[in-house]
Amino acid sequence: MPHPRPADRPAPRLRRRAVSATAVALALLAGLAPAASAAVQEGQGADGQGAYGQGAARHLDPTRLQAGLNAIREAGLYGVYSGVRDGRERFDGAAGLADIATGRKVRPDLRHRVGSVTKTFTAVAVLQQSAKGRVDLDRPVGDYVPELLPGERGRKVTVRMLLNHTSGIQDYLGDAFPSLPKGTTESLDQHRYRTIEPAELIGHGVARPQLFEPGTDWSYSNTNYILLGEVLRKVTGQDPEQVITRDVIRRVGLRDTYFPGTDPRIRGAHARMYESFYGLIDPPRDYSDYNMTWAGTAGALVSTPQDLNTFYRALLGGDLLPRRQLDQMRTTFEVKNKTTGAVVMHYGLGIYSLDTPCGPAWGHDGGVWGAGTWALSGPDGRRQFAVGYNLMKYQRVNADGTDFDPHPADAAMRDYRDQALCGTTPPRTPDPTAKNSPAEAPPAQTAPALPGPLTGPLR
Repeated sequence: MPHPRPADRPAPRLRRRAVSATAVALALLAGLAPAASAAVQEGQGADGQGAYGQGAARHLDPTRLQAGLNAIREAGLYGVYSGVRDGRERFDGAAGLADIATGRKVRPDLRHRVGSVTKTFTAVAVLQQSAKGRVDLDRPVGDYVPELLPGERGRKVTVRMLLNHTSGIQDYLGDAFPSLPKGTTESLDQHRYRTIEPAELIGHGVARPQLFEPGTDWSYSNTNYILLGEVLRKVTGQDPEQVITRDVIRRVGLRDTYFPGTDPRIRGAHARMYESFYGLIDPPRDYSDYNMTWAGTAGALVSTPQDLNTFYRALLGGDLLPRRQLDQMRTTFEVKNKTTGAVVMHYGLGIYSLDTPCGPAWGHDGGVWGAGTWALSGPDGRRQFAVGYNLMKYQRVNADGTDFDPHPADAAMRDYRDQALCGTTPPRTPDPTAKNSPAEAPPAQTAPALPGPLTGPLR
């Protein structure tokens, strides 16, 4: 039984500021853990090998890991489920509820909408075609899909710029969900069972003004990855989701990972997925049934924490791409804080690196209505963690509408990340001058209209 649905109400003025304009593209479909985005240390090289693991605990501690999940639950999330690996060692744990109406508990292997973690899968498929000579990363996108990116922009934007979000093409979310710029969430319900074609999504993003000269700056945009799906369609002659399924998902042997197509339901055991939208939906509403064609090759995948760990281990271990393509994937663009100029993240081709107490980690995060995901691995894929949770945008906007009030679940999530990857949760000394500093902000949660490095994600 779904959670009771309250009547939508207009957003208060301060909330409207946080949810309108570019925030429309906000952490909806998750991509970028703006949060987690500390940069790779200087001198570690493009592959980020560095000294990861020095100082990390050599074995997993199931008691502490379970305590970390319990802490996330106690901090306010409904349910959280996770898989952690160190070589052959494994920990699978869960805490909280899968269904708040029935009291059904979560379990570690629940299927889950993983949002923009999909982008890594799409990027791998494009790089596989590059290895076959069918896609040139530095060739104009207009050479492949002139009908979707015509004119001068089609000649300037390259495939690589789509992959690393330096195209300057805006996100389509504000047009795909038109109530969001007005500060209400009614279009989330109006479009729950809608099927929308990739060309329409791309049209929304391309119709908006170019953000900057292609290749000169960085801005997260889901339009980029819907376009990449259409490039795959053009060079293979097949549906891009089928290409990714055949060449990536099945090649790795993932049993619980799939594109749902137009089916709004998740097949198999899964949690209910609750969306708060920063308090605009109160109580949080169940969006576990949703037609995900609005996300497509940018964020529609269903998976499990265990499958994500298997995928990233295969990728970083060289089982999915030749070395040349893997090196290109891990050649990154410095994402900088627009206010301070500090480097806050290194974004590659569908994957990013961030710093941890034991060195750089590689992966992606994601978030769709009601579902958040974070998956990170050491550079060689040996030490890994993946986590899913079923309450999204639980934070609240502060009194002046410029930032989020601190939420204990965010700190608990970061502590669990550090315990999983490093075997430690070092004490943190917050910088009183920093607001949602990149290394501390929560995964897949920061609204781009607010201060921070992300100015337009569909996470």
